[in-house]
Amino acid sequence: MEKSSTSSGGQSGSNPIFKPPYIHQAEISPVFDLPAQRAYLSDKYDLAPSPELAASMDDIYQRMARVVSPVDWAIYAPYVKAINDLKAERNAVILGHNYMTPEIFHGISDFGGDSLQLAIKATEVKEDVIVQCGVHFMAETSKILSPNKTVLIPDMEAGCSLAESITAEGIAEMRKQYPGAPVVTYVNTTAEVKAASDICCTSSNAAQIVAAQDSHTVIMTPDQYLAQNVARDVPQKNVVWWEGSCIVHEQYSASDLRDFREWNPGTRLIAHPECPPDVVAEADFSGSTSGIIKYVTDEKPEKALLITECSMASNIADELPEVDFVGPCNMCPYMKKITLEKVLYSLDTMTGQVEVDADVAEKARLSVQRMIDLSRQLGL
Repeated sequence: MEKSSTSSGGQSGSNPIFKPPYIHQAEISPVFDLPAQRAYLSDKYDLAPSPELAASMDDIYQRMARVVSPVDWAIYAPYVKAINDLKAERNAVILGHNYMTPEIFHGISDFGGDSLQLAIKATEVKEDVIVQCGVHFMAETSKILSPNKTVLIPDMEAGCSLAESITAEGIAEMRKQYPGAPVVTYVNTTAEVKAASDICCTSSNAAQIVAAQDSHTVIMTPDQYLAQNVARDVPQKNVVWWEGSCIVHEQYSASDLRDFREWNPGTRLIAHPECPPDVVAEADFSGSTSGIIKYVTDEKPEKALLITECSMASNIADELPEVDFVGPCNMCPYMKKITLEKVLYSLDTMTGQVEVDADVAEKARLSVQRMIDLSRQLGL
């Protein structure tokens, strides 16, 4: 969405019953025994830093050479080789989200993209095993769409503040408050929440999905800021929302952007729609993960500040050498739980398998598939 001089919004579903319960994933997930994991891997693989091996894998390194030092690449290269060799043995494919670190996104991922792109790719891959380099709800989505495949997440603690902010009971309460209104749920949610919803959306198709609903009132969950930004762009709908937010994008403020623009004139400010509406209004452009990449690729600004997760800029820097990506940025602690070491251990031992209850999966599949089908109909 291009910058707008207005900041119209929808009507908030901010009744106290809609306050996020905030389930803390780390409190209910098993903790990795990292020393035992490392001992297991070191006994089985030669993972010592190797400049010679790194040099032999220069074709991979060139995808990230602008943001990964030669010294770090010599550390990463043994893991990248071991994982890529093991993928063939396991008949596995790795789906890497744009927020993964460069050595994962460029080094081992067979397909990279945003939530929508990875959800669609999960329905198309032929391999028996999917390794989800992202967060838990993405692995659940892959399992929902490919129930006969083995889906691995390298760290079960890789959660999401949005997914943890709402439950199926919260959806039921909103339906009581707005009877007959369809529930459009952000894909950043658990399988149970998707199952309780009518259709899913991502940041790249949210406005179009909401606009396509027959009802005048549309419930959006769980991201209040995405909903408010959609409400501005789809004024013909009465958008009501749950009060969840992303811990990465909620930290940005409009005053921060104004200060940065004053100190760095000429820099293009590009915001994700999970940011608060005043941040989006202050930016030069706002779009989904894939939308941001397309905008920067097409426009090629001399300097760009991506107002989103840090790895976004890192993962496109080598493809756009003419663009100077500047900081600051905010890092997602959940995404950064996925490491090369954990990927190798998960794929070697086939641990971290994601399972979804069959009845829940069937209902959730309908919501996700409706999103995919409607997105294709709309040409998205």
